[in-house]
Amino acid sequence: MSQTISDKLFTIRFKCDKVSHLTIKDRDVCIRCTTKDCNFFCPADVYEWDKKQKLTTVAFENCIECGTCRIACPSDNIEWVYPKGGYGMSFKMG
Repeated sequence: MSQTISDKLFTIRFKCDKVSHLTIKDRDVCIRCTTKDCNFFCPADVYEWDKKQKLTTVAFENCIECGTCRIACPSDNIEWVYPKGGYGMSFKMG
């Protein structure tokens, strides 16, 4: 039986800092973006377009540090840095 993404994400833990390691560089760029790619390329659903507030929300607590957002945003509008020491990913198995 194959595991789902949700099953695999259960095997990791993220020690969350109070400060996000992910930043939208320019909110206006997100408003002008027609494809909203960040809502689809992140395997941990970190990014979500809020139609009502007209902004991209960033749930950095969900980040699995894969780095996809560093390279996949067509406007290079996401700043990604490793979480500071003691925070970020840890694995439950392996």
